Amino acid sequence: MALKTGDRLGHYRIDEHIADSQMSSIFKGLDLDNGKTVALKVPQPEAESDVVFYDRFQREAQIGRELDHPGLAKVLTDERLSNVYFAMEWVEGTSLRVLLERNGGKLPVSDAIPIAKGICKVLDYIHEHGIVHRDLKPENIVVCADGCVKLIDFGIAAKAGARRLTFGKLSQVMGTADYISPEQVKGQRGDARSDLYALGVTLFEMLSGQMPFTGINSLALMNSRLVNHPIPLSNVAPELASIWAPLIDRLLQRDPRQRYGSARDVLFDLENPGHVTVPDPAPKAVVSRKALLYSGLALLPATIFLLLLYVARHQ
Repeated sequence: MALKTGDRLGHYRIDEHIADSQMSSIFKGLDLDNGKTVALKVPQPEAESDVVFYDRFQREAQIGRELDHPGLAKVLTDERLSNVYFAMEWVEGTSLRVLLERNGGKLPVSDAIPIAKGICKVLDYIHEHGIVHRDLKPENIVVCADGCVKLIDFGIAAKAGARRLTFGKLSQVMGTADYISPEQVKGQRGDARSDLYALGVTLFEMLSGQMPFTGINSLALMNSRLVNHPIPLSNVAPELASIWAPLIDRLLQRDPRQRYGSARDVLFDLENPGHVTVPDPAPKAVVSRKALLYSGLALLPATIFLLLLYVARHQ
């Protein structure tokens, strides 16, 4: 369904196209019944016919109707929907991604920490209600003029007790390469601690202007967090490391059991920095075995090449 300015969706009028994703489009619209501005989320034509996507789209709408928190855009209840779409309250604000771009890629501590606290408050609420966002990133974080932080786009959120849905168009791995947790890279569903990992990446980015992991492509980037340690904050923002590095290090633990247990615990340490402890690393013997394994795999192609070369010369 190709929509343009002035088109009607039920009793809503399309006023402006806002953004597109692989699965859906967002429009700014007007509720013709009450004159209120709304956001309209409409699936892409090729996705609308997919049964699994349809279930997930409906789940996102249901999550938005059930949750009620100032840090979330409320999905409006409407029994008169004429197509597959849903309407949400319109949020006036700026995405964290745009704020970062305006400020050279990073934010002053006086801005970054309040935003991180706001994210924690919303995460604490949704986790308490059995919801995991699973795609937390600056594009899905909106900062309002009054400083209020809102999370948006629950398109791949997981709900406790709901059956797992797999949709080919959602990319091979759930989440976004820069922010995805190691357990999600491994194909696991992820839980609240996966959102906390993404929060750690986002906080690292806000404070340093860089990412804690790098790679030449998305696959290499995701693999990096399985085999490498994150770049130390002291390397890219040494003036902040003594206070904030321990907190970020704990958020970015590869093993989710060694991260914070809840967003509420993270919020406490954001409000009381300076005493955070980081779990002990894995035993050296385990690390050594892993290092040997990956080193062996890396040398395998060269070993095969040399073997073939030796055989060819001695025939």
